[in-house]
Amino acid sequence: MQLQREKSLLLMVDFQAGLLPVIEGGQEAVTEAAWLGEMACLLEVPVWLTEQNPEKLGGTAPSLLAALNDYLLWQKQHFSVMAEAEFESALKASGRTQIVLCGTEAHICVLQTGLGLLAAGYELYWLSEASASRRPQEATMARERACASGAVTVTADMVAYEWLHRCDTAQFKEAHQRFLKPRSSRPVRFF
Repeated sequence: MQLQREKSLLLMVDFQAGLLPVIEGGQEAVTEAAWLGEMACLLEVPVWLTEQNPEKLGGTAPSLLAALNDYLLWQKQHFSVMAEAEFESALKASGRTQIVLCGTEAHICVLQTGLGLLAAGYELYWLSEASASRRPQEATMARERACASGAVTVTADMVAYEWLHRCDTAQFKEAHQRFLKPRSSRPVRFF
């Protein structure tokens, strides 16, 4: 169960501007997601975003969009994006089988998406520090339920280093200077 960037896709669920102000740790979750999103873009790992009913909840947080130079945006009405036929078909066609998942609210849309991914046979990696809910205990319970169903809890650093795989490449050197070195002294908060 080691992540490989050629098999990976980073899926960010509903980091929406209208929802984030009521999410406990929402800004920290966006910061972590943006950091890994930038790393994914550098390493050519696809980044997909979802928005739940954006007419009412607003679009994706501008700070997250600003961090990404390449992404695909999906709008949805179902809590699980896997219930959206077009998304499910596109994911299958992508050939990506390892899904790194994060977002808000962890116990609703992120969890239901994760359970849908697991049911469809994908390897699921729950990005803990970038998944949040209005109440932290619900984010914790969502992670525990996803893991009991077959997901694996990961941190952004775990994912980044597994994607990088080795330290003697130009990509590692660039990632180290841009992302890893400045981050090394920051504390990690888990929701």
